[in-house]
Amino acid sequence: MAPGNEAGTAKLEYEGKMVELPVFEGSEGEKALDIRALRSQTGMITYDPGFGNTGACESNITFIDGEKGVLRIRGYEIDDLAEHCEFVEVAYLLVNGNLPNPAQRASFSEMLTRASLIHEDMRNFFRQYPEHAHPMAILSACVVSLSTFYPELERSEDEEINVQTTRLISKIRTISAFSYKKFIGQPFVYPRYDLKYCENFLNMMFSSPVHPYELNPVVVKAINQFFILHADHEQNCSTTVVRLVGSSRANLYASIASGVCALWGPLHGGANQAVVEMLEEMQREGWTAADVIAKAKNKESGFRLMGFGHRVYKTYDPRARIAKEACEKVLKQLGVVDPLLDLAFELEDAALNDDYFKERNLYPNVDFYTGITLRAVGIPTNMYPVMFAIGRLPGWIAQWRELWGDPDQRIGRPRQIYTGPVKRDFIPISERG
Repeated sequence: MAPGNEAGTAKLEYEGKMVELPVFEGSEGEKALDIRALRSQTGMITYDPGFGNTGACESNITFIDGEKGVLRIRGYEIDDLAEHCEFVEVAYLLVNGNLPNPAQRASFSEMLTRASLIHEDMRNFFRQYPEHAHPMAILSACVVSLSTFYPELERSEDEEINVQTTRLISKIRTISAFSYKKFIGQPFVYPRYDLKYCENFLNMMFSSPVHPYELNPVVVKAINQFFILHADHEQNCSTTVVRLVGSSRANLYASIASGVCALWGPLHGGANQAVVEMLEEMQREGWTAADVIAKAKNKESGFRLMGFGHRVYKTYDPRARIAKEACEKVLKQLGVVDPLLDLAFELEDAALNDDYFKERNLYPNVDFYTGITLRAVGIPTNMYPVMFAIGRLPGWIAQWRELWGDPDQRIGRPRQIYTGPVKRDFIPISERG
């Protein structure tokens, strides 16, 4: 089966030999060369470190136009979803393909609430981790361990997959909150039946037996939007890992756990953490915004400016505008006074008015603003990638399910260009000088 619609052919000439490669076009007009027969026809493979020009699949989940700053999930603009939906609606959209009607949303929310508890025996996992264990390490281990408590996922019937999908979306917030409580040495707080998804998460994070947590609607809205903005982003690093692991027919839990591990890196899910750590370094070293801008422009300085520019977007990240508005509302509502946040906005202003950054389209990205928001809400930096994972989970699930239903997909097996030694004669150890 060919991806997209046929849109002609392209000719490749090498050493006097001409081959024709089919061209296909997606629903939004992007074109791709079908190179599946390239090696059999020419003996060559493609070389594309980072896979920036390689399409590994066809997908009907998320569309990105990096040149125009467009992000749509199942055809819906990210602005509309972030403004008008709760996270559970976007999760439903990703997993099921359509936004829920009121009855479907109520039913889905009820299922999430019923599935929010984790098996009591899993509490032993948290107890055995070292003090101050990183929440991402706990999260990845607990996610894959769910398969031992709910082994029915080994059967692939659609009904069982739907149950496991809902169970995982619900339990990840409980596991995440428990991971945080373990890190700070406080007792676990169980989910409540009367609270919605994001409200429950915040309550499990910040409530304690001696200090009940007061939910703030502005904060709840901001966390909903944070999760929505991260819900899916096409074939990024962690999503590609989920698909690659899933291509071996590994179960959902194993595939998602691999995505959590991929997300951990500072260039991916840890990017907003890296933004705050950069600001802390500015404060510690006494650097001004002008100092940092100068360091960023000096290629010999070794300094990396975090939170600006994006691998895909060549204009303003469409999520950044929403994240900035949410950030401003949270700061105003909470009346936060934080010198670090003042530094952040000085840096933003300096970069937006610098010709070097404007010419290269190095605008603040979503990580810049979300890091500031999470700090204002009181979420510690080591929880930032965990927050990202909660939001990205429905996208991972949708991608995993799409992979399993795609007849064109095979186990992932990239090629390489070998640059090591050519054939060498073996020398017995007794003869080696």
